[in-house]
Amino acid sequence: MVLDNWLNQRLEKTKEAGLYRKFRTMNTAPLPEMVIDGRKQIVFSANNYLGLANDERLIYAAETVLHEFGVGSSGSRLTTGHTDWHQKLEEKIARFKRTQAALLFSSGFLANVGVLSSLPEKGDVILSDQYNHASIIDGCRLSKADTVVYNHIDMKDLEEKLKEALSYNRRFIVTDGVYSMDGTIAPLDQIMGLAKQYDAYVIVDDAHATGVLGERGGGTSEYFGVHPDVVIGTLSKAVGTEGGFVAGSTALIDFLLNHARTFIFQTAMPPSICAASYAALEIIEESKEKRQLLFSNIKKVKNSLIEMGYTVKGDLTPIIPVIIGDSQDAVRFAERLQENGIYAPAIRPPTVPNGESRIRLTVNSDHSSEQINYLLECFHSIGKELNMI
Repeated sequence: MVLDNWLNQRLEKTKEAGLYRKFRTMNTAPLPEMVIDGRKQIVFSANNYLGLANDERLIYAAETVLHEFGVGSSGSRLTTGHTDWHQKLEEKIARFKRTQAALLFSSGFLANVGVLSSLPEKGDVILSDQYNHASIIDGCRLSKADTVVYNHIDMKDLEEKLKEALSYNRRFIVTDGVYSMDGTIAPLDQIMGLAKQYDAYVIVDDAHATGVLGERGGGTSEYFGVHPDVVIGTLSKAVGTEGGFVAGSTALIDFLLNHARTFIFQTAMPPSICAASYAALEIIEESKEKRQLLFSNIKKVKNSLIEMGYTVKGDLTPIIPVIIGDSQDAVRFAERLQENGIYAPAIRPPTVPNGESRIRLTVNSDHSSEQINYLLECFHSIGKELNMI
């Protein structure tokens, strides 16, 4: 077929650039050690930061509700998909995030797109961090507002652009709380200060901070002690389940329920997933032990890699990007890791900038000392072998 010929030509260019991707099949439950494509691997690439995705308490909660409500929700929340478990979870999220209300979406991607495509209007402007997640970028593209990109966590650049945006009706600053590829934490306290100074609203995607940062795991807002206008998050990272949410004022949630197309026209999350998510938030609130283990592992991995001579980006978060540079070199490094029984795929453009291909390590609370030590041994030996350290 002519279409297939054209697509295959484009795919060949993708392969030549070292950017070709394909599936890896997980043959076991999400654990620190898994069977991937039939081989045992220690996984250092999952977002299961607190090890809750296979926690028996979550499984029991989901299983109990599964027998009561069935497998699927059968429709959108505004038709047949709304249950008391959706309401319970939204109330739980609002208390957890210390907001008036919350609204569930079927994914964090849909939550970001729903907020940004419905909230700002024509005549408004969105100021978006350079390294914001793809879902934020796509939400901005669908918005009727203009979009201005500011340099990554550069508060001077953000202020300059806020000054230039004073002629717009409204200004919205949108930022990740923790950046998914760099592991940096947005200076939310400074962003909130600038927003107040220049009469702007702040939207935070707290996907990678929820359950991790803050005294209670409440996320970036709790970490800095501030209250953004809109808090977006996912249940698919530290919470260990699936779905997204928006938390904020009662008026905001009522508006999104009536105007966000990615909420109105989506099939509701299954009640069983709501029950598991509720159980996970209970665990996160009640115990600091998993977060303490997590940060102990983060410090050990990050400090050791820096001592070896690697370029490591990011703040003290579970996302530890080890910069390799060239796409082909990053792929070669990831292949050598996999040959040694470690799963940590290469991250390449367009996900990251050209020349910044990397191994994006993520650690979780359930990685053992032996697994951490083995990871570091492999990085040392492979780095020497490939003349990277």
